[in-house]
Amino acid sequence: MTPKKTMLSWSTGKDSAWATWQLQQRDDIELVGALCTINQTHQRTAMHAVRVELLKAQANALDLPLTIIELPYPCSNEQYQQIMAKATSEMRALGVEQMSFGDLFLEDIRQYRIDNMKDSGIEPIFPLWKKPTAALAREMIAGGLKSVVTCVDPKQLDASFAGREFNESFLADLPEGVDPCGENGEFHSFVYDGPMFRHRIPIEVGEVVERDGFVFADVVKC
Repeated sequence: MTPKKTMLSWSTGKDSAWATWQLQQRDDIELVGALCTINQTHQRTAMHAVRVELLKAQANALDLPLTIIELPYPCSNEQYQQIMAKATSEMRALGVEQMSFGDLFLEDIRQYRIDNMKDSGIEPIFPLWKKPTAALAREMIAGGLKSVVTCVDPKQLDASFAGREFNESFLADLPEGVDPCGENGEFHSFVYDGPMFRHRIPIEVGEVVERDGFVFADVVKC
């Protein structure tokens, strides 16, 4: 069987990273690149608010070409769909057959991706779909994934969790009702080491700020 050329929908966070690790172990997959959207104004990744410098460092650690899609700020859904349709068309022209997403259980998000790609010729795949998130979080940690929390929704989780390591202590401190993988948007993360990478990315956590209703921890490369 010829491996399918697969693009990563890369968020800089633990779920897309762990999905990548699953794909790296499969003989029927050929990873050909990583695609990530960034805020054009702030030059940081969407929601995770990670510096472009660190995004590029992750791509280097993955040993994959990086495609950066700049989104206007603010960005309407119509604008987003137009930009992504163009990017998808360009990927298909390069022979991409599949795109991997790190979604876990939100049916509406999964269906949104399927609907957006149904006429593209590229199949969306979901390597982590429906894996129980409590077990999955511990699987990631036990498997050597290292990440820090870069964004917290203070309506769902206390701001003090911003900047913390995603580890067993973090999981133990999560309030009841908060998903261990943050799948409901409670928190987002940046991965700096793990089995999917060729090498560790040296980082330190800087300033923590509140902006646009979220709490962000700035991560910088050492």
